[in-house]
Amino acid sequence: MTVEIVILAMIAAFLGLRLYSVLGRRAEHEEEPIAGRIDPRRGAAGAPRVAAPAKADDNAAGAAANIRQLPAASPAVERGLRDIGTADRRFDAFTFLDGARSAYRMILEAFWKGDKDELRALCDRDVYEGFASAIDARLEAGETLDNRLIRIEDSAISAAHMDGNVARITVRFRSDIAAVTRDAEGTVIAGSLDDAIEAVDVWTFSRDVTSADPDWLLDETDEG
Repeated sequence: MTVEIVILAMIAAFLGLRLYSVLGRRAEHEEEPIAGRIDPRRGAAGAPRVAAPAKADDNAAGAAANIRQLPAASPAVERGLRDIGTADRRFDAFTFLDGARSAYRMILEAFWKGDKDELRALCDRDVYEGFASAIDARLEAGETLDNRLIRIEDSAISAAHMDGNVARITVRFRSDIAAVTRDAEGTVIAGSLDDAIEAVDVWTFSRDVTSADPDWLLDETDEG
């Protein structure tokens, strides 16, 4: 019996030492950082973390970072946008493109409704006069437009440059428009609201970078 007790005591001591050895090494390892799938310095699955937006004082460097991410921007467009970013610290290519899409919708709808005040606020003098003349001709003929912008399929900057103190950026819009023309009695004389047609418009917006007014104006229109 004494021999059995001694053997059991030795086995217990051996297991205790093994358990201490395992736990001791585990505790030591837990003091060290364990690399996982998400590294806070790299982001999920090792992808670099997205940097915080640059301050306006970063000037052209911040603008260039955004410009490089624009889809299908040609080297000439990138150079033009960098020049604009250098001249205008507030310029951001993504913000501009979002604003251009909104302006495209607002200008089309104002023209269709015959809202000259809205057009005057969004266009330069030459473009406004062209729209105003078309509106007057439409009214004289007793016609109205019942057009609807269904969606903007695509918008991309196709040109950008500085012209003295004036920044000029050209955007190519591809959209679906349901167009209907009605006569004075409201009868449809052209088009259909059931069948949208694809429209491609190339519009150029401009802004004097020395002006305190941050708004861009439409100063040229063309068809793609």
